[in-house]
This record gives sequence, C-alpha cells and structure tokens, in this order.
Amino acid sequence: MSSSVGLTRQWTTWGPVVAAVALGFAWGRGLPGFVVGIVAACLFAAVLAAVHHAEVVAHRVGEPFGSLVLAVAVTVIEVGLIVTLMAGGGEKTSTYARDTVFAAVMITCNGIVGLSLLVGALRNRVAVFNAEGSGGAVATVCTLATMTLVLPTFTTSHAGPEFSGAQLAFAAVASLCLYGVFVAVQTFRHRDYFLPVARPCHESEDDHADPPTDRETWASLGLLVLALVAVVGLAKIISPTIEDGVESAGLPKAVVGVIIALMVLLPETLAAVRAARRDRMQTSLNLAYGSAIASIGLTIPAIALASIWLSGPLVLGVGAVHMVLLVLTAVVSALTVVPGRATLLQGGVHLSIFAAFVFLSFSP
Repeated sequence: MSSSVGLTRQWTTWGPVVAAVALGFAWGRGLPGFVVGIVAACLFAAVLAAVHHAEVVAHRVGEPFGSLVLAVAVTVIEVGLIVTLMAGGGEKTSTYARDTVFAAVMITCNGIVGLSLLVGALRNRVAVFNAEGSGGAVATVCTLATMTLVLPTFTTSHAGPEFSGAQLAFAAVASLCLYGVFVAVQTFRHRDYFLPVARPCHESEDDHADPPTDRETWASLGLLVLALVAVVGLAKIISPTIEDGVESAGLPKAVVGVIIALMVLLPETLAAVRAARRDRMQTSLNLAYGSAIASIGLTIPAIALASIWLSGPLVLGVGAVHMVLLVLTAVVSALTVVPGRATLLQGGVHLSIFAAFVFLSFSP
C-alpha cells in the first residue's frame, strides 16, 4: 500500500515538470505528427497530476475552498489561452470566446453534472446534495449566460450579435460583480450550503485520512499551478492541429471551441467524478457550477479588457439552436437541484442534453 502511494506521489510530482519541459521545447515551433502525439500524452499526464494535487489542496483547506481553487485556477489560465488564440487572429477567431465559454457551460452543467449524478446514483441509488447552494449556483450560471451570450443577439446598438463598447463594459462589470458575490456567499456568508451532505452510516474515505502538512499543501499548490499552465499551454500547441483537422473535415469553426473547452475542463471532470465516487456529490456540483460561473464571470471581463487591443470583432451572441439548449439546460438544472436528491434518470437527462450539444456542434 505504501509503495503504491509513493509511486503515485512520484509520478504526480514529475508529471507536471515533464509537461512543462515539453511545453518549453514545443512552444512556437512547427511539430510533426508523432511529436503532437507526445505532446498530447504529456497533456493527459498533466491533467491527471492536476486532479491529484487539487484533491490534496482541497483536503487541507476543506470545502468549498478546494473546488474553488481548481475552478479559478483552470479558468484564469483558460482566459489566457482564449486571449492568446484571439491575438492577431482577426475575424477568424472572432467567435472563439463565445464558442469556448458556451461549450464550458454545456460541459459543466450537463456533462460533468450528468456524469457525477450517474456515478453517485450508481453508488448509492440516490445522489444527495444541498439544494440551497446548488440552486443558487444554477441561478447564477443562468443569469451570467443570458446576460453575456444571449442578450448580444438582440441588442440593436451594434450590428450583428455583438455588444457596443458601453454594453460590453456593463456586461463585464456585472459579470465580475456577480461572480464576486457568489464567491463571498459560497466561502463565507453561507458556506454550509456548499458542504457535502452527511449520510447516516456513510463515511467517506477522506473522513479518517490525515490532512496533508503545510509543506505538502504548498508543494501541491505549486505543482497544481504548474500542471494547469502546462495543460493550457500544450492545448494551445495542439490547437493548430485541431483547427487544421476541423477545417479539412469541413466541420463548423465552433467545433474548435468545443474541443478546447473539453481539454481545459478535463481536470474538473475527473475531480468531480472521483468526488461522486466518494459520496461527496456536493463537491462534484461545486466543481461543475463553480467552473461554469468562473468561466463566464472571469472570461468576459478579461476579453472585454483585451478587446481594446485585439484586432477584429468580438462576437458573443449565440444562435437559436444554442439558445434552445441553454433554456433546456436551465429548466432541467432547476428541476434537478430543487429536491436536493437525484437518481439515474436526472443523470441520464443531463447527459442526453450534453450529447445533443456535441452532436449539433459537429452537425448544425
């Protein structure tokens, strides 16, 4: 047992370092196909290491701070990736922010939530969580998504599905303020709403594990940041290959945003599923909805600021098909979280919406 733990610590320590070294060697260079495969393997190793170190930090600081650390860390670096991809891209990249953010909402609110509910219900027949905290998170996601991704389609101050300068500034400030209020409520004012629900005669394997020392926690936090930087940097290196593949296959440009969001959100997905397996469903929902809120609440202000020097338009408004999926997600999410309990059915419903989003992204 101790040897397996030591082996886990060893590869989770070297994984981010190797991925960062690969990032340094591959950055800014044209790569042949086999090197892209090696880069992809390093990216996957960095993702697994990030999940491990996020759990170490979460065990030390407790919920909901642990899931908040992972969500914010991934989102901050995701913003950097979007801005980097859009810099100098002109009209070709004008929809990257919209496509990536909307994909993040669909992945978190349907993919991660559905998979977590499925795993939790398979383990305990009924997945239990706090309706108060999860309900507030769903309301925040829906409000942010509507203000930033739906309203631009209907405003008239600027031609096309775009905000005017003043409207973009308002959306950025409103998003940042709403995100700040949510974090304050989640971490201080009503922290108990976001804690895992205790079940009679059910004990998590984390309940009796000794918390990591301060040294281990700081080491894991540093390796977590290094792993996430490597994940997003390697994703950017792979993105030209993805773009070329999407273009040669004749697929819509929105597919690029979907693939990027899937890669960036892989750490949260694995962490949420592992939490569900440990009967910590609230942690899974904190990761899912927290990532969606951070993705909008931090990305839109950053993109609004970057639009001052970015060339080309900034298209934020989604089309009719995505609006329908967003409305369906909002309604189903509300019906899922209000009872505070969910079964396999709710998990299947969310996964079916996610499958519809992926399918329609490839075949609109």
